[in-house]
Amino acid sequence: MVAPDNSNISADAVLDACGLFCPEPVMMLHNKMRDIQAGQILEVKATDPSTTRDIPKFCRFLGHELIEQHEIDGIFYYWLKKA
Repeated sequence: MVAPDNSNISADAVLDACGLFCPEPVMMLHNKMRDIQAGQILEVKATDPSTTRDIPKFCRFLGHELIEQHEIDGIFYYWLKKA
C-alpha cells in the first residue's frame, strides 16, 4: 500500500481497524506488530479518533517509529516501523 498523500511510504503489512473502538484497535495493533519483522512497516487504518492519542503512545512506549499519520474523510492512517 502507498500513503494517500503520495509520500511513497510502502507498507509491508496492513491493519484495518475501521469500525472498531478503544481498546480494540491498539489490541489488534499489538498482535499485528508481533507478526511482522523488525524494520518492516505497518499501515494502520482506523476510524476511532482515540487512535490519534493511543497509537503515538503505543509507539513511544514500545520503541516503534511512527513514520507518519494523517486523517482523510474520517479515516485515520498511520505508518509504523517496527523496532
